[in-house]
Amino acid sequence: MRSNRKELLNTLLEYQFACIELNLYLDNNPDDEQALRSYNTYSCKFMQAKRDYEDEYGPLTNFGYVPDSYSWQWVCNPWPWDNEFYR
Repeated sequence: MRSNRKELLNTLLEYQFACIELNLYLDNNPDDEQALRSYNTYSCKFMQAKRDYEDEYGPLTNFGYVPDSYSWQWVCNPWPWDNEFYR
């Protein structure tokens, strides 16, 4: 796996983790405006990182998120766990 691919995937996972944690926090603290701003910031960063990764390496999921008439293209790339990075 190229270094840039690993870096993009790690960035994507970091932003996803932040979104999940902030979402859980906001479930119990819905009036925390700073947390909501942070959630919105990380959500935008997550979506951009996802677009960057998918533009370079192909879709991360097999349906629902890639506006493409060739939805089967996801099977043409190795799965993330098929790369040496995960072994």
